[in-house]
Amino acid sequence: MAVKIRLTRIGRHNEPIYRIVAADSHYARDGRIIEQIGVYDPSKGEENAQIDEALALKWLGNGAQPSDSVRSMLSLKGIMAKYAESKKKGKK
Repeated sequence: MAVKIRLTRIGRHNEPIYRIVAADSHYARDGRIIEQIGVYDPSKGEENAQIDEALALKWLGNGAQPSDSVRSMLSLKGIMAKYAESKKKGKK
């Protein structure tokens, strides 16, 4: 099972809100998910995305691949740097 960390759309017409989720890459964008990691409201900007850091690091550690937009949000929050640092510690 190839797991991706990606966005699923919720919200009203012309007012999208996205959930940041871990989902099997074979399922539809708004289909079945494995676990919700956070919420992103584009009207507030990427820096205001609410992401559970522990869950994000757990899924990255398990091999989940973030989409481009989620990767930029994780980088803004400093989660990608923490993940890279933990990978370096594990190799030593």
